[in-house]
Amino acid sequence: MTVNPIELQKALGGVGYPADKQQILDQAKQHGAGQDIIDALGALPDKSYESPADVNKEVSQEGR
Repeated sequence: MTVNPIELQKALGGVGYPADKQQILDQAKQHGAGQDIIDALGALPDKSYESPADVNKEVSQEGR
């Protein structure tokens, strides 16, 4: 699954880090993220993320 990194970062705007998977998903939904981004975030490991870069890295790895 390929996710536009710019759209992903827009969806993550306002997340207070560190944040867990559910907090990240909730914020993305509040920002009206597309289904592709919601699906990618939903596939993330259930752990704490320290920054948007951490989330982006995990999403990139999941897409392989």
